[in-house]
Amino acid sequence: MITKIKVHGYRIYKKFTLSPNSKLNLIVGGNEAGKSTLMEAVALALTGRVNGRSASEELNPYWFNTSVVAEFVHKRRSGEREALPEIYIEIFFENRTELQSLCGAINSDVPTNACPGVSLRVLPNPEFADELEEWLKDPLPLLPVEYYMVEWRSFADEKITHRPRQLVTAIIDSRTVRSSSGLDYHLRQILSDHLDPAERASISLAYREVKASMSETALADVNKRIGELHASLHDQTIALEMDQSTRTSWEGSVTPHVNDVPFSMSGQGQQAAIKISLAMSRHSGKANFVMIEEPENHLSHTSLTTLLSRIEALASEQQQLFVTTHSAFVLNRLGLDALLLIGPDSARKISELDPDTVSYFQRLPGYDTLRMALANKIVLVEGPSDEIIFERIFKDIYGKRPMEFGIDILSMRGLALRRCLELCAALDKPVAVLRDNDGIDPTELKMPVAEWLVDGRRELFIGSVASGSTLEPQLVYHNSEARIRDILKITTAADLATWMNREKTETALRIASSDQKITPPEYIRKAAEFIYG
Repeated sequence: MITKIKVHGYRIYKKFTLSPNSKLNLIVGGNEAGKSTLMEAVALALTGRVNGRSASEELNPYWFNTSVVAEFVHKRRSGEREALPEIYIEIFFENRTELQSLCGAINSDVPTNACPGVSLRVLPNPEFADELEEWLKDPLPLLPVEYYMVEWRSFADEKITHRPRQLVTAIIDSRTVRSSSGLDYHLRQILSDHLDPAERASISLAYREVKASMSETALADVNKRIGELHASLHDQTIALEMDQSTRTSWEGSVTPHVNDVPFSMSGQGQQAAIKISLAMSRHSGKANFVMIEEPENHLSHTSLTTLLSRIEALASEQQQLFVTTHSAFVLNRLGLDALLLIGPDSARKISELDPDTVSYFQRLPGYDTLRMALANKIVLVEGPSDEIIFERIFKDIYGKRPMEFGIDILSMRGLALRRCLELCAALDKPVAVLRDNDGIDPTELKMPVAEWLVDGRRELFIGSVASGSTLEPQLVYHNSEARIRDILKITTAADLATWMNREKTETALRIASSDQKITPPEYIRKAAEFIYG
């Protein structure tokens, strides 16, 4: 399995290192964080290919990190002798018998690390030294990749020309499932792994025989007529024959069918599900790397649930999975302990979670834990009315909504505060928690979650018992009954406490849309100041 990934100078990554989990890796991050780039870099180093073509064929100037190139151009134009930018991707593997042919110490680790591994390097081609020297007299931001070459080597410094059989890799991108002439490159590779050499040879021979038979059937009359045209120079007969060259192999003509419909014409969600199932069902004796991009795309909730169950059932000890996702449902269902939070030049594993907490969110996969992972700061509240009121108070104090400062407000919706706080602690996020005192001393309420609270980082804010047991009486206590009635447009004929308790969300909505500001309860004001500052 992969123990470490290093990416230098490739696309968004200037210098990036990640130590993945041994089995499942759930890769999440904001937009442009580099999730897809990471998957592409790993696939590139494992297979030597991208988009079904060799790295040298796909090489272009936009592979290079723009800041590295800009720095290089600036230094060169300033007269400094700066070396041309390069791309370097390294994949480190655990020491396993079947990977010993890849073992060596030719890698960038310091101190020296002898282990199995592969590297892919894009560097200037010495054969074009004169042309590069001429280009360097007036360098441009678009590098002359025509003068570059791609080196794919093992850590033993052996050149690799074809993917080593130990590195069977399946790549499933459910965002854009490409199907050209029936089978795309990745599906053809997956299906090929299900056939042994004898089966492939038998199918190929039968395919040639079928094509050859057409010369004696459908093409016979046509060839007789063409043969009488004397179109060639030296009285040689012209005839139509089925192409038997190797480039017309059977793989390009055979395609799976789903309920009698060609694979390429089935829905994209169906295509992704089939490719994932085929990839993960391969012979368990092989060391497989399965890379799945956003499995939630093109799938209904029911279909996604079915697919995730299939992934869980098919996962084996011999496979290492890398899954990118924008879905909290996928994240919760497959397990929060596998989360990897990715940024442009950093990757952070979630701190160890209690297995019970992982299981807790697996049973409640609808809760938006992904928002917790991606937010800069978090405010946890008990319900939607608390969320609406806090947002209004925050805007009154600071002039903008919390989200404009990267502060996300999440309603726990009845979830256990302890579980939510443990996850926030594992993510190491600044958190303000607001809750009702329910007539209990706040000191007593803090005790069950004290281990997850850290002054200045994660704090719990509870209103005093004297001001009211829930949000609504707290609002009345700090604003007076007459003022609250005026804001809510409630006449004296109605009992205010009863109405507010019965219409909690409507109360919050009317306060949020009112032209009048309210005086915030002290604990909410302190929470706003804490999370803002």
